[in-house]
Amino acid sequence: MKNLVVGAGFSGAALSRLLAEADEEVIVIDKKNHVAGNSYDYKDENGIMVHKYGSHIFHTNSEKVWKFICKFGDFNQYMHKVYAVIDGIETTIPFNFNTLYNVFPETLAKRLEEKLLDNFKYNSKVPVLEFLKQNDKDLKFLADYVYEKVFLHYTTKQWGVNPTGVDGAVTARVPVYLSKDNRYFQDKYQGIPLNGYTVLVETMLKHHKIKLLLNTDYKDYKGHYDRIFYTGSIDEYFDYKFGRLPYRSVNFKFETKECEFYQQNSVINYPCNYDFTRIHEFKHYLNDKSDKTVIAKEYSENFDPDKKDCNNERYYPVPKDENTALYNKYFEEAKKLKNVYFLGRLGDYRYYDMDKAVLRAIELFEEVFNA
Repeated sequence: MKNLVVGAGFSGAALSRLLAEADEEVIVIDKKNHVAGNSYDYKDENGIMVHKYGSHIFHTNSEKVWKFICKFGDFNQYMHKVYAVIDGIETTIPFNFNTLYNVFPETLAKRLEEKLLDNFKYNSKVPVLEFLKQNDKDLKFLADYVYEKVFLHYTTKQWGVNPTGVDGAVTARVPVYLSKDNRYFQDKYQGIPLNGYTVLVETMLKHHKIKLLLNTDYKDYKGHYDRIFYTGSIDEYFDYKFGRLPYRSVNFKFETKECEFYQQNSVINYPCNYDFTRIHEFKHYLNDKSDKTVIAKEYSENFDPDKKDCNNERYYPVPKDENTALYNKYFEEAKKLKNVYFLGRLGDYRYYDMDKAVLRAIELFEEVFNA
């Protein structure tokens, strides 16, 4: 059986490997000149592993996913933390008890901490909307503070609209973490591949049953295959017959600095200041040794299919009801096709962390081969 997999990111690579291990021949094509999709990284001239499309941290609670991914490379024990500048103070995000004491006077912080623990469980993540339901002026003050200082302006920059124009499910999840755990993720397994994501994916695709073709666009590579697994944008596959699915993109401004470190953490968010949303510093991930450092300032913008810019990529599906309705039209159209399967962020029009992309590939493989 001949299989065509369109896209050599995590979704396509994981599926291709599973097919190859099932003794299936696979052709993988990608229009980029590299594998790993938006997880692509490379060592620069200073020996620093740079994430070209922004910071990527592998994290998962799935033992199945972790065992699968670790077959292709070793990981360090990096646990991601994110800082943010709030009222000029560098503090931890998500907002937790440590943040509370960083940004408020101790007497106020202590009073808020006691009220939070009187009403909610320790170590729980509580959406700020829950505080507004409490008949307590202090908790309502905290809700308003977190919403404005952490969420409102950051979201406006990230999505290009006021939060009222974003799906309510997004605003409902703005949390306060009732804990002193500063980790951004609480997943059981976390880390960065020691040789980088590119080498990890290259290893995944290294199999005698897999043929890889880069700089190859699907529309220019039509043929007859028993199955097609498509990780590109589903609206593009159907030549935008119902209209274009909107995406937000990200533009990174890279700078090399003549110092060992530029900031104390890998990622620092700027919710209320500047036009960029955050600054990445890549040396923190693998503890690269160099007298110089590389940072990237991240600017959000709309994806423009007519913009001939390597930075203008589809990143985030825009969470709005009308966009979901448009995707569902394509989904129904896809169900009419025989032996054509869509997956990944673009194929499913859903934001996937890397582990969720791998899990989706595993589940689709099992679905197709156990049918």
